[in-house]
Amino acid sequence: MNRPMLRVRRMAPVAGPRAIYCAVLCCVFVAISAHAAPRTGSQPTSLVNAIRAQAPNISPRAIETAISAYYHAAQQHLTHKPIVTIIDYSLPSDVKRLAVANVQTGKVLFYTYVAHGKGSGLKFATHFSNQPGTDASSLGVYLTGSTYYGAHGYSLRLHGLDPQFNGAAYRRDIVIHSAWYVSRTFAQDHGRLGRSWGCFALSAKVESAIVKLIRGATVLVGYYPDPHWLHSSLFLASSD
Repeated sequence: MNRPMLRVRRMAPVAGPRAIYCAVLCCVFVAISAHAAPRTGSQPTSLVNAIRAQAPNISPRAIETAISAYYHAAQQHLTHKPIVTIIDYSLPSDVKRLAVANVQTGKVLFYTYVAHGKGSGLKFATHFSNQPGTDASSLGVYLTGSTYYGAHGYSLRLHGLDPQFNGAAYRRDIVIHSAWYVSRTFAQDHGRLGRSWGCFALSAKVESAIVKLIRGATVLVGYYPDPHWLHSSLFLASSD
């Protein structure tokens, strides 16, 4: 009687330490690459055009500058949220000049009015300062901080990332808050908005929603075509 032949299944060779190390290293590299910050210049034209189409008052240069600042901040791991807030101070206060945009989708989430400081001008902001007591707005790149309830209700603290231009923002209590003098009606009646003591004052109708969206380490850029700032900010090194 013939005995049935036993088939021996060949086992795959056990990976050695070197192979395991290479596999783990490959996985780590893929994970890091997936979360890496986008590089400046990755489809900037389409992103700028998308934002501009939804926030037509804001200049292309202001949008480009804000996107560049966002990418630099993301590359330095200062933010992991795809949100940037753009304030175009080259515009008068009686038009919408603030936009909150998603840099991944190009969608503008808010487009509204924002007041500037008393020390910066009347209808147009033409003077900016980092000094306490000036009641002026400050140019530059900011990182949003924590929220609190103060004299103007629900407010958002800001950290200036451009030392020469807005480094004293936190110490000066430059924050985002609501104000009665910021609305389309006020702008129509007076030809301009009211003015703050240097803060980014918003309408009470949208301020709370905007703060809840951008709080906790998102990028905000107070833009003005000031050559000194544009060429010296570490967050705008390749914006030209």
